[in-house]
Amino acid sequence: MGFIDINPPVPEDGALLDAYSETVAGAVDRVGPAVSRIERLGDQGHGSGFAISPDGLIITNHHVVADAKAVRIRSANGAVGQGSVLGRDPDTDIALVRADMDVQAWARLGDSQKLRRGHIAIAIGNPLGFDWSVTSGVVSALGRSMRASTGRLIEDVVQTDAALNPGNSGGPLVSASGEVVGVNTAVIRGAQGIAFAVASNTANFVVSEILRFGHVRRAFIGIVVDTIMLPRRVALKAGMTQETTVRIRRIDPGSPADRAGLKEGDFILAIDGQPVAGADDLIRLLDGTRIGQEMPISVYDLDSQIVGRVLVPAARPKN
Repeated sequence: MGFIDINPPVPEDGALLDAYSETVAGAVDRVGPAVSRIERLGDQGHGSGFAISPDGLIITNHHVVADAKAVRIRSANGAVGQGSVLGRDPDTDIALVRADMDVQAWARLGDSQKLRRGHIAIAIGNPLGFDWSVTSGVVSALGRSMRASTGRLIEDVVQTDAALNPGNSGGPLVSASGEVVGVNTAVIRGAQGIAFAVASNTANFVVSEILRFGHVRRAFIGIVVDTIMLPRRVALKAGMTQETTVRIRRIDPGSPADRAGLKEGDFILAIDGQPVAGADDLIRLLDGTRIGQEMPISVYDLDSQIVGRVLVPAARPKN
């Protein structure tokens, strides 16, 4: 008969801490050389960034570069040069810079969908003038939403308790395996241990759009809406459970919404079968994949009828 040890040996705390330290240090060794300090020319604004390719593509935050066309780059090995801002996306607070200099190293963007709460999260950046600082913590939560400077919600934001301060913006949030899983972007002032990073999958999408089109494409249907309470009788009639929806306040003449026969005062209840409970849902559903594609919508119209319409969104004009 076998013997089961109900009191297996437990590693000493020192061994566990050593393993954790080696994990963090290894990840920093892999990604740290790719991190740079990004400075706007002509003012005191600065933040962080990190190279993602040997030809000098650097990801940072939109609010770090602001409206600048060129920035100064200080790499981890002490080299100083300039970079051209290839594109920016205020809606996700991501910008892409091309360094006009050799980069020392580059980091790999990981798959943020593989993150779990409790995973190690390591932040590298240049907070408050303390360049190339490292902090570590864990992934506190996933799937958060955060309001961008444009008013649009940034979806799938990673929450971490790794300490971030002004100057960390644009720097990498790194996993234990040494992959970048987020772009550090914001802290809640007055709070302790709450910071946010744009997920690496979002950053990867934005970079791809900028490289291909020079900007991030989003669908446009040409309406202004208000979020309102959805009358219970309308919700029951439509077989919907949401308590709010959007009402069209204005329609641009000749826009996709105008061509589809929508009217001011119509309620948009659903897009492609997905409920629209507010303006944020409408914005989220109008992504670049909708451009030029027929999009069925459910409308409660001015005749108190629930009808179907078909929209073909256009590309949103560049700002």
